[in-house]
Amino acid sequence: MIFVPLPFVVTLLLTILLVRMVRQSDGLAPERRPFLILIALYALQSVLLGLRWGYDIIALMPGQAVLAALIAAFAWISFSNLARDNTLSWLRLAPHLLPAAIVLVLMIFWRGPVGIFITATFTAYGAALIWLARHGPDGLVSSRLDGALLSYRSLLITAAALLASATADIVISFDFYRTGGAHAGAVVAIGNVISLLALGTAAAIASSSQTTEPAPSPQQQPPAPTSGPTEEDGAIARSLDELMQLRELYRDPELNLGRIARRMNLPARRVSIAVNRVHGASVSQYVNDFRIRAACQMLETTDEPVTRLMFECGFISKSNFNREFLRVTATSPTQYRRRHHTRPVSPKPAPEPEFLPAPQKALFMSP
Repeated sequence: MIFVPLPFVVTLLLTILLVRMVRQSDGLAPERRPFLILIALYALQSVLLGLRWGYDIIALMPGQAVLAALIAAFAWISFSNLARDNTLSWLRLAPHLLPAAIVLVLMIFWRGPVGIFITATFTAYGAALIWLARHGPDGLVSSRLDGALLSYRSLLITAAALLASATADIVISFDFYRTGGAHAGAVVAIGNVISLLALGTAAAIASSSQTTEPAPSPQQQPPAPTSGPTEEDGAIARSLDELMQLRELYRDPELNLGRIARRMNLPARRVSIAVNRVHGASVSQYVNDFRIRAACQMLETTDEPVTRLMFECGFISKSNFNREFLRVTATSPTQYRRRHHTRPVSPKPAPEPEFLPAPQKALFMSP
């Protein structure tokens, strides 16, 4: 019977995920390319893991080490790209290729410190991603507001995975010291398979900014503002309310914090702070509140299918729409329509005047 290592199965799943992303209409858009490269690196690393631990091909270890450094760097590049209002240039990306280059040189000339260097690289980029997450979902200004929360969660998952990988390297080193590496193979194979599959899924979700999740828990709510709103905060909030109410900016499915800030000629962070202080919500929740109110009005007064109504209100993901609808109304769109839908009452025909004689009655009923 042919032996197929589990990492190869993960490679297949990641490849399917990558092909689906590329086939989407905006699959090769500049802002998504770092995520595509990241998932491709995950898939390639999974192949090397399968060959190394499934068929004991030790010669692939240098490639695994270089790819590990590249993965950490591109994880940072991909999410920092979401935190910018403009796409990162390749010139600014070049310094992040340096860790992989150093690993390659070390593998050729001095393999001793390779493990320590990779551990340090994963720790540094994991900490950098945690720092990037400090502003919450609103920090990802280029992420669609429809899926900003899941993009943010994907960022946290990736940061945790990098830090966990660094911890696993330390555990493996300790295992080599105590038992000569008796458990190292299992730790590396199982840990990397789980990590690569989770990271690939997280990268795909962050790239598309779409989500499938239940109603948010209290931890998902935006942090309470550290101070009360200022007059400037109030002015910004009123201007934003006007944009939403008069121009119905919320109907744009590609809307993100960067676009809102450009329309208001303000820094994205300043808009986020004002919304948080005045409304006690993140920008994504604030915009989705307008979308849900518009959806409620359409559910009450029209017979439009829920899916079409969802798109008209600015949502892209049905699961996101259902989640936000539940958050705002504490019910589902179907139940809301059933309770609140009002059909226009057609006028009743005038009753026939039974008291008239038959000839007069016929005359009355004639046009």
